[in-house]
Formats: sequence, C-alpha cells, structure tokens
Amino acid sequence: MDRMLYLAMNGAKHVEWQQSTTAQNLANVHTNGYKADQVVFRALPVVGDGSPTRVYQVDNTVGHDLSQGSLQQTGNESDFALANDGFFAVTAPDGTEAYTRDGGYVLDEAGTMRTRSGLPIIGEAGPLQVPPNSRVLIAKDGSVSAVPTDGGDRNPQEVGRIKLVNPGARAVYKGEDGLFRQHSGAVAVADPDVKVVSGALEASNVNAVESLVQMISHARHYDLHVKLMQTADQNAQRATQLLSLNA
Repeated sequence: MDRMLYLAMNGAKHVEWQQSTTAQNLANVHTNGYKADQVVFRALPVVGDGSPTRVYQVDNTVGHDLSQGSLQQTGNESDFALANDGFFAVTAPDGTEAYTRDGGYVLDEAGTMRTRSGLPIIGEAGPLQVPPNSRVLIAKDGSVSAVPTDGGDRNPQEVGRIKLVNPGARAVYKGEDGLFRQHSGAVAVADPDVKVVSGALEASNVNAVESLVQMISHARHYDLHVKLMQTADQNAQRATQLLSLNA
C-alpha cells in the first residue's frame, strides 16, 4: 500500500510541474522571441521483489523549443528579427554575454543600442554607439549604419555590426531571466550565416490552442493520481480493520 501511495504521489508531483511549465508558456504567448519550455519525463522500473512490472516517473530534462516563431512585419525601423536559426548577443544584468531572439532596440541618452528591456546589444567590435540626430539602418548581415538627419553630409556611416551567433540548440540553455547561455560558459563566436530582417519582430513560438489542450490533459492526469492516492488510503484502512478483527 505504501508503495502504491508513493508512486501516485510521485506522479502527481511531476504532473503538477508539467502543468506549471505549460502555464508559463501560455502566459508568454504574446512575448516576442519567446521560446517554449519543455519538461520531459521518463519511466523507471521499481526496484524490489514482487514489483517488476511497476514503474514510476522521474524528471529527465528541462529543455526548450527553439523553433522559429512567425515573423510579424511592423514597418518600424527600430524593430528587427532573425531570419534563421541563431541569436544576437546582449549584455545580461550580471555583466555576462547572453543571447536572445527578442529583437527591437531603443537608444539611451548616450546613443547606446539597447533591447526594449534595457539590455545593451553587443557588437562584434564592442558596444554599438549611434551618433546623436541620426537615423539607424540595420542590414541583413547585422551591420548598423547611422544616417545624419541634419547637416549637409547625409551619407550612411557604419557604426558596427550586431554580434549574431548560432552555437546550436544542444549547446545552450535558457536561464530564469529568459536569456540563453552556453552550457560551457564560453562566449559564442559570431556566425556570418545568421541573417537579420529589419522592420519585423519574431512572435512567440507557443501554440495557444495546443497549450490549452495540454493543460486539460495535465489536469486529468493529476486527478487520476489523486484518486490512486485516495484508493491506496482506503485499502490501507480496510487492511487495518481486517487485521484488527483477526487479532
């Protein structure tokens, strides 16, 4: 009885975790560049005499879906997205280099290009600084050019190139801040094959309908495990009563 209770409790705990992950994804269905979290479980046999056919669930890996979200054309020159696999580099709040696909930028008072969440965008040759009174153009290769909006010289001047990387899906993990980093802790090298689409944003790759269906499925599985725990408790009470009668 104790074993059945433990198995049901363990299953309920992991289904609850899976439900939490699905809810987190659903909450970010409108977050630009968001990559859905994935929780994978595997079944392990119960070790012990008399139970070779019983299994219990353990969490295997917590991963992420790196498939590309749909590109939304905005026509805004301060928006950009990545056209293929990869990321662009930013400076995380802890000062380390991290990676994201949440495009779009703003210029601070010093002319530094930052994401809309305030993170500095890293260039291949250092910080991307835009001169004042300039219009910013971003090319397909990530080159950033500044076009003066006043004065006689209106020729574009390249101020740097956004650092575009593609370390591979298995080489990165997503932190609690939503930014990606390499498992090795090393800094990724620039990849010239990653391309930029100006005037567009990448939507979240979360499928809202699929996530809602998953939440319903998780709730039913959770209820099943709870019923198993209740059954185990009832069986234990009946067994105790029988033992009391025989004593």
